[in-house]
Amino acid sequence: MPLSQPVARKEIHTREIRCVGYEREDGLWDIEGRITDTKTYSFKNQDRGLVASGQPIHDMVIRLTVDDDLVVREAEASTEASPYNICPYITGNIARLKGLKITAGWTKAVRGELGGVNGCTHISQMIIGPLATTAYQTIIPIKNSHSKVKKPKSKPAIIGTCHAYAADGEIVKRLWPEYAATE
Repeated sequence: MPLSQPVARKEIHTREIRCVGYEREDGLWDIEGRITDTKTYSFKNQDRGLVASGQPIHDMVIRLTVDDDLVVREAEASTEASPYNICPYITGNIARLKGLKITAGWTKAVRGELGGVNGCTHISQMIIGPLATTAYQTIIPIKNSHSKVKKPKSKPAIIGTCHAYAADGEIVKRLWPEYAATE
């Protein structure tokens, strides 16, 4: 169902997030994301001078290189535009994610490495949400299509993560009847 018709309004701020998953020739995966914030008006900024309408106030690029098991092998980020001159200096900390696995506990682990003054809120939010989801959506379907074993050895971690994968729902009953909740 589409959204309701909005009242008359004026655009002020745009946040664009783009994430792309790549299969590499060496068997690893690159998951890249970019977050860009723009305003529809120009404004003065103490560190940058005039930020023109449409010019990014935030523009950050992140790359996670992961293996088939969603373990981070390399992590890097670049701050192309920021409101403060100091912002780009923290991007080196992204390398701390090396060795972490995108699985249950990912958010806590990322916050442990990049939380507070150890990171950038915008980069951390990208890594925790959109990039992790993009990694999963990129790798798992390909990995599963190559797998000779169709039945999982244990309860799939995705069960219970959203409405579609409710343990007592029709999707789980169809895909993994042995792990479906009984009524």
